[in-house]
Amino acid sequence: MDVYDNAAGGSFMIQIRRAGTAEFAAVREFYYAVIDEMKDAEFKPGWEQDVYPSQDFLRASLDRGELYVGEIGGHLVAAMVVNHEYNESYDGAPWSVDAADEELLVVHALGVRPSFAGQGIAQAMTEYAIRLGREAGMKTIRLDVLKGNIPAERAYRKVGFAYCRTACMFYEDTGWTEFDLFEYIL
Repeated sequence: MDVYDNAAGGSFMIQIRRAGTAEFAAVREFYYAVIDEMKDAEFKPGWEQDVYPSQDFLRASLDRGELYVGEIGGHLVAAMVVNHEYNESYDGAPWSVDAADEELLVVHALGVRPSFAGQGIAQAMTEYAIRLGREAGMKTIRLDVLKGNIPAERAYRKVGFAYCRTACMFYEDTGWTEFDLFEYIL
């Protein structure tokens, strides 16, 4: 269990851990809830139920031990996938560090329940991904954010991620859309 300071000057205790394969239903319901609760939000991740993150993506991520959850008081409040896979549009980006696939981590589908937004939970999850990268001897961590998702961009910048470029990328849930690419050098 880790203690993090939040933006309001307080602190919160969050347990971040690798999710088990038996937690598929809870993880799926978490993402469904995030998508439903963000329908009318000003800044949306662009996700759709069963499109992204798809059930196949969640199952495969759980099976490979790549899905992590954040819990506060026994409640699932955040989740993310951390692996070596990335969109092909990453290939042409002017990254600061050259890294082979096995030397980098990519953060996917980082979501926080909107009722817990603004408390630093996305930052805590991102810091956990950074710790995973350091422990594994990675060179860098990369991710993409739907262009205009200011809260997500702010959270990543706060922990030290740097903007790399904007790229037009294809994902099932968004089609061809602009995403901002970020990296954290380890």
